[in-house]
Amino acid sequence: MNAQIEKLYSKAAKPARLIIGLMSGTSMDGLDIALCSVKNNGAGTDVQVLKFKTGDYTDDFRAKIKAVFSKKEVDLQLVCLMNEHIANTHAALINEALVEWGVKNEEVDFIASHGQTIFHAPKSLHQLGDYPNGTLQIGDGDHIAVKTGIITLSDFRQKHLAAGGEGAPLAVYGDYLIFSEAGEDRIMLNIGGIANFTYLPGNRDASSVFSTDVGPGNTLMDQYMQKHFNQFYDKNAAVALQGEANAPLLLALLDCSFFELGFPKTTGPELFNLDYLTKAQEVSSTTDINREDVMATLCHFSAKTIANAIKRCFGADANARVFMSGGGMHNPLLVQLLKDKLPHCEFLTTDDLNINPDAKEAVLFAVLANETLCGKPINFGNRQGVPSVCMGKISLPS
Repeated sequence: MNAQIEKLYSKAAKPARLIIGLMSGTSMDGLDIALCSVKNNGAGTDVQVLKFKTGDYTDDFRAKIKAVFSKKEVDLQLVCLMNEHIANTHAALINEALVEWGVKNEEVDFIASHGQTIFHAPKSLHQLGDYPNGTLQIGDGDHIAVKTGIITLSDFRQKHLAAGGEGAPLAVYGDYLIFSEAGEDRIMLNIGGIANFTYLPGNRDASSVFSTDVGPGNTLMDQYMQKHFNQFYDKNAAVALQGEANAPLLLALLDCSFFELGFPKTTGPELFNLDYLTKAQEVSSTTDINREDVMATLCHFSAKTIANAIKRCFGADANARVFMSGGGMHNPLLVQLLKDKLPHCEFLTTDDLNINPDAKEAVLFAVLANETLCGKPINFGNRQGVPSVCMGKISLPS
């Protein structure tokens, strides 16, 4: 037997595995690195976050990602080079974190790398009849494995596509394993660049679990802040709180066929970008309103689409415990608007469930890797968009 395969087998058979989960989202604010201890698998999964940090991206590195991000036409050579460059950068950030934490690389059993999404193209977006759903994450797993010396699982979304899904959202798999609680209905709301939620029924019936993207979370607000205020995001909603929501612009933003699609569905900044905003302003004759009012309206837009989706699923008087994660949970105006629009819901964060909300997405990929190594596909029934599969390609260090 190949020594690396033997090593893989022995590590997968351990009673507890040290797995590093990685997440770099559409916000490109850095690489989330979560060192997790994972015991068991399936419904018995027990995960503890031992260490967490966000490895900072330089402005130069972020600019290089943006050069190939969410564009139909890009320099193919640059895409090719960035596949390796992102992986090498992520590996360096992992190695730095391990030194900082006093953890040796050989003590870590596996890495679970989401990679960097550069384009997401479900059929609802590309509308090309001869082509399937598509998505592309770069940051090759072999490079991470070689540069860290740690067996790496990566490229999780392709199996989801191959099995009939749209490649997202994948949160449903980890949410079910980590956060399901007998006797309590829960909504796991993640407000990243794109907002999505997972419904976890109190009966823990996997076939009743529900997950979907709902629309923009932070992506439009962040893009607008970067272009017009030279700030990465609207910290504490300082800019939006200086403005007022513009009703005609809000109506124009909401006028999109995506919001009429059934659930589950996926989307990304390929749709919700500054061109989308510009068109809405032109249609609503609001190109001259001040920038603070635009930011306030964008915040109301995100809140409205999230609340509408929850009401669409659970009724106008939706009553559930909502556990938030993602950067949007730090936006006080967005959170208050959600509370106003969903008055019967109780809003908490995954901190209340012993998982750092900023680490949650990285932790989810550690759990997905654990299932691929030690578990078996969860039976989510035969519903479209939620295939019962294990995900992730395995890269060996040598």
